[in-house]
Amino acid sequence: MRIGIDAMGGDRAPAEEVKGALEACALLDDGDRIVLVGNDAAIREQLAGAGSRADHIDIHHAEDVVGMNESPVEALRTKPDSSLAVLVQMHADGLLDACISAGNTGAFVAAAQMRLRRLRGVRRPGIAIITPTYHGPVIICDVGANVNCRPQHLHQYGIMASVYIKAICDVPRPRAALLSIGEEDAKGNELVKKARDLMKDDSDLHFIGNVESRDLFGGACDVMICDGFVGNVVLKLMEGMAGGVIMSLLEELMAAMPAQESSIKKAARQIQRKFDFNEYGGAPLLGVAGICIICHGASDYRGIKNAVRVAKEFSEHQVNQQITELLSGQRTVHG
Repeated sequence: MRIGIDAMGGDRAPAEEVKGALEACALLDDGDRIVLVGNDAAIREQLAGAGSRADHIDIHHAEDVVGMNESPVEALRTKPDSSLAVLVQMHADGLLDACISAGNTGAFVAAAQMRLRRLRGVRRPGIAIITPTYHGPVIICDVGANVNCRPQHLHQYGIMASVYIKAICDVPRPRAALLSIGEEDAKGNELVKKARDLMKDDSDLHFIGNVESRDLFGGACDVMICDGFVGNVVLKLMEGMAGGVIMSLLEELMAAMPAQESSIKKAARQIQRKFDFNEYGGAPLLGVAGICIICHGASDYRGIKNAVRVAKEFSEHQVNQQITELLSGQRTVHG
C-alpha cells in the first residue's frame, strides 16, 4: 500500500508531518510505502539523521502550498502544483492508495470530489469523526463537508457511517440516529423530518429515531447523523469543552486533595489522552472513490502516525466496497 501525506499541510508542517511519517513506518507491512508530498528541500531537512528509519519513505516534490485561510476552489485553480492538489491527483492517477492531509479541509474535500469522484450510488460525501465516550465510540457524520444537505444525503451518511463503525470499531449492529431538537417524530426542521422518513424505512439501517445533542455522551446511539454545519459546530464545541472541563476538574481536585497531586495529574493525563484527536488519527471522507483521511490542522506527529493506521484499516476492511454494495443497488429517492 502506498500512502501519501501532504507534508506541507497543517499548522506545524513539515516538521510534525515528517516525524509522524517516520513513526508510522513501524505500522507498515512489507512493500508498503509512505510518500511525502511537498517541498523537497524542506522535507529532506526534516529527514536528516533519520537513517534507516526513512527506508520506507519517498518524496514527491510539489512547489506550492494551500494556506489554511484560502478559498478552497480558488486555491486549487491557481495552485495546481500545491502539495494538497498534487497529493490528490496522485491518488486519482493510481500512484497512491490513500492520502492524508492536515491542511485546508475545504480544499481537500473539493479536490477529492473533483478528482477522485464519488463512489457509485453516493450522492454527497461526508466527513465522519470518531468521538470517544464512556459508553464507547460514536461516529458523527457529517462534520463539515456538506453544509447544504438534502434528506437523501443524511440517509446515506447513516448507511456509510454505520459501515465504517462496524468495520473499524467492531460494532456488530450500529444504532443510527438523527441529531434533532427532540426525540419525538414531530421535532426538527424539514430536512430532519424528511430524512427520518427515508431512514426508518431502510432495512439496511438500524435506525432508532431522533436524539438530542446531550445524548452524544450518554450511550444512546453509535452513529449520530447531521448536516455539515451542525456537525462542525458540535465538533468545535466538544474540542473546547473537553479541555476546559478537564482543567476545571484538575484544579478542584488538587485543591481538595493536595496530598494526592501526583495521582490526580496522572489520572487527568489519562482522561485527556482519551479525548485527544491525535490518538484517533483523522476522519475519513466517506463516499469518495478513494481513501482520504482528514487530520486536524493542529495535529502533531501522533495524529499523522495514527492517520496512517486509519488509512490501512480502512483499506483492509474494504469500507468503500461495502458502501458501494449497499448504495449502488438502492433506488433513487428524490429530496
